[in-house]
Amino acid sequence: MDFDLSQEQLMIQKMIRDFAEQEVAPGADERDRTGEFPRDIFNKLAELGLMGLPFPEEYGGGEGDTVSFAIVVEELSRVCGSTGITYSAHISLGGAPINMFGTDEQKRQYLTPVCTGEYLGAFGLTEPNAGSDAGGTQTTAVLDGNEWVINGSKIFITNASFAKNMALTAVTDKSKGTSGISAFIVPTDAPGFTVLANYQKMGLHASNTTELIIDNVRIPKENLLGKEGNGFKQFLATLDGGRIGIAAMAVGIAQGAYEKALQYARERKQFGQSLSSFQAIQFKLADMAMHIELARNLTYKAAWLKDQGRKFGKEAAMAKLYASEMCMRTCDQAVQIHGGYGYMKEYQVERFLRDAKLLEIGEGTSEVQRLVIARSIGC
Repeated sequence: MDFDLSQEQLMIQKMIRDFAEQEVAPGADERDRTGEFPRDIFNKLAELGLMGLPFPEEYGGGEGDTVSFAIVVEELSRVCGSTGITYSAHISLGGAPINMFGTDEQKRQYLTPVCTGEYLGAFGLTEPNAGSDAGGTQTTAVLDGNEWVINGSKIFITNASFAKNMALTAVTDKSKGTSGISAFIVPTDAPGFTVLANYQKMGLHASNTTELIIDNVRIPKENLLGKEGNGFKQFLATLDGGRIGIAAMAVGIAQGAYEKALQYARERKQFGQSLSSFQAIQFKLADMAMHIELARNLTYKAAWLKDQGRKFGKEAAMAKLYASEMCMRTCDQAVQIHGGYGYMKEYQVERFLRDAKLLEIGEGTSEVQRLVIARSIGC
């Protein structure tokens, strides 16, 4: 077993950590306050060649591995969860399904601009009545001559305001259940396609979360992604990879909160000595450091398995579940160590706590992850 990162991975880690510290961290609090989307940050990430990091070079990608993708998500999230989730969704939900299931022509037309950062990647799955029960999709697609006509709605969709095209799921044959769900590539500027960004969220304020209204949207027949009826299987495979991104994001947010708490404990004086000299605080920090390292190892293992072409669904679910719940505990304890100051925005840990909660919900709730793991072990 070799737990060392490769030279290329170490180079990416240093580059993105420097970038996060210099370009992302300074404006994170202000973006959280205003909800302003950090488009300039993603333009700079594109200049660094990171917007298509794990995708093939022939489509403008960086030919990188999943471990490197996890490293980038972790380092961005360490200073700004909104930036981390935007990047993670861009790659794992926006680009990945086109890369995995698209034709060569589709990849050249739709994956290339995602890789170059011309626009952000997005994926339309969740609906008002189909959250954890994604098989309950009600959006429909009916073939009319050489066009598909799509009707329905999607909710909680990341990045759609900044995507020119996106993959989404729709029912093509209701009689076949989940085998009647297909995936399509849809232009967001098509007549009848409306993107609404009106959500008032608990956290991740600078990430773009939208509702999609799809009213008689017509797309060419060839915009079917993969085979008709395979959409359900395709998005399950997409979510397996996406869970690595969420796990990496959880590790990053937790790391950021832990570092803030450690720094505060060293500097804050109570009863004539630093907080870090009290055993109660030492134990909290020790547990935080241990659980972050465990989550990181789980996440990197899942990423490594994916890179080896091996099954990784169970490990991705484990990493996502453990890391997201660990992140909530860590951020909660970071606030506790700060005491009353932890409740104040200027000390940032309250932002980390608010941002962390989504990770127990998005890309499969903690309850769904436990179902996935239970099934994978034969229950």
